[in-house]
Amino acid sequence: MSETTTDERSARPGEPGRALLQMQNVTLRFGGVVALNDVSFEIRQGEILGLIGPNGAGKTTCFNALTGVYQPTEGQVVFDGTPLGRRKRFQINRLGIARTFQNIRLFQNMTARENVLVGADSHHRAGVVQSLFRLPRHRRETREGNALADELLELMDLGHRADDLARNLSYGEQRRLEIARALATKPKLLCLDEPAAGFNPVEKQRLMDLIRRVRDLGNTVLLIEHDMKLVMGVTDRIVVLEFGKKIAEGLPAEIRDNPAVIAAYLGVDDASEEEL
Repeated sequence: MSETTTDERSARPGEPGRALLQMQNVTLRFGGVVALNDVSFEIRQGEILGLIGPNGAGKTTCFNALTGVYQPTEGQVVFDGTPLGRRKRFQINRLGIARTFQNIRLFQNMTARENVLVGADSHHRAGVVQSLFRLPRHRRETREGNALADELLELMDLGHRADDLARNLSYGEQRRLEIARALATKPKLLCLDEPAAGFNPVEKQRLMDLIRRVRDLGNTVLLIEHDMKLVMGVTDRIVVLEFGKKIAEGLPAEIRDNPAVIAAYLGVDDASEEEL
C-alpha cells in the first residue's frame, strides 16, 4: 500500500491532477464489428473515475484494452508515461495496473490469505534455489507478503476469515477478497469491473466506503458499475460510452444533468434526472 503524496491529493474533483493513464484515440475491431470507436480519455492520479454506459456500450472491452487482454486496432494506451504497446497482461500488471472481473476468479480451494499472497508474489524476486534453501531474500519476502496480506484482509474487513477457504466465504466476502488480491500486486491503478454486482443496498454502501478508503490510501481507481447511485456517490469524474463511442465526460453532477447521457442510458428522450 502506498502513502498518499501531495501530487496524489491534488487529483481531486475540479482539479487538474497528473494523467496516470491515457486512452488515445483507441479503436478496437473484431472483424467487421467496431467495439471501441476512437475513444479518448484520461485517468488522473489519485481519483476515482467511473466508466458507465448501457449494456453493449464497450465498457468491459475498454477495460480489456487497457489491461492487455485485447490489443487496440488503432490508437494507443499510455500508462504513467509509457505506451503499453503489445505488452502481455503480466507485464502490464508489473507496470502497476491491476483489475477484478465481473465473474469472481478466486482460487476456491485456497484460504483467503493464500489468495492474497498470490497477488503479493507477483513482485517477489526470490528464485527456486533461494526458496528451496530459505535464503534471506526468500525469508524477507515471505514476511513482507504475510504482513501485506494481513493488512489488506483487515482493510477489506476479512481479517477474521483469513484462514477460511475462499469457497466458504459469502458472495460479498469473495468480492472483497478479489479486491484485496488485486491490491496485493501494489498497483498504481486499480480497475474494478462491476464490483457491486449481486450486492444488496447495505453491501453497496459498504463497498462505497471501501472504495473511498482504497483511494484515500493513495490509489487511483477506475470503476465500471451499473448502479448509478453508487457511481454518483463515489466517483470524482465519469466517462460515458454508447455503442463503443465516448458521448460525455465530466463531474457526476454534469453527467447526471446531461440529456444525451440520460437518453442513452435509459433509452428514452424525456427521462427525468431523478431516474438517473
